[in-house]
Amino acid sequence: MGARLWWGFIRLFFRLLYHEAAFTYDLVAGLVSLGQWRAWGRTAIPYLRGERVLELAHGPGHLLVTLAERGWSPVGLDLSPQMGRLARRRLRRAGLSLPLVRARAESLPFRDRCFDSLVATFPTEFIFAPETLAEARRVLRPGGRLVVVAGARMVGGNPLARFIRWLYRVTGQDTLLPDGPGAPLQRAGLSVRLVRERVGGSEVVLLLYETEG
Repeated sequence: MGARLWWGFIRLFFRLLYHEAAFTYDLVAGLVSLGQWRAWGRTAIPYLRGERVLELAHGPGHLLVTLAERGWSPVGLDLSPQMGRLARRRLRRAGLSLPLVRARAESLPFRDRCFDSLVATFPTEFIFAPETLAEARRVLRPGGRLVVVAGARMVGGNPLARFIRWLYRVTGQDTLLPDGPGAPLQRAGLSVRLVRERVGGSEVVLLLYETEG
């Protein structure tokens, strides 16, 4: 009973963080990453292909701004109306006008083969759903790539790093690949490669899924 209550509370917390309490998202993300959250997300950028990029679950819009400023043509997709409002506000402040779409990743409202890359940073389990992967394969052009920043962890033995690792463990955020990186991805027609990037005192885990070229 205790474990069920705890995990129910954790699910409620993250739902609120992404919806009704979305205005606190940047603060919480900055605290639990020791200020490295945005840098973790930017580790996806060198692995993107082509020019036209779709960000799945764009959140408050930081990566969209960075992509546009660096010359990509990004489109954002998110189901949360609160995150949509935050992203639009951030884009306006940056002097940018980008397409933002409210929809589910499991049913993308785009034509076939219209994106060079898809990217998702710290997504929930929706990213591993067969429907999401099938949709990703559908909208990617031949040779396209889905880049997922799957998770990050602090390294080192200092007390703060140990505390953050404990916090991630008790909230379930240290489970990056519940079924291994190859399942059910190959069944969706995507090959997968796992890479690790060091960012300051942390390690970021990325998954690169590629369609056949």
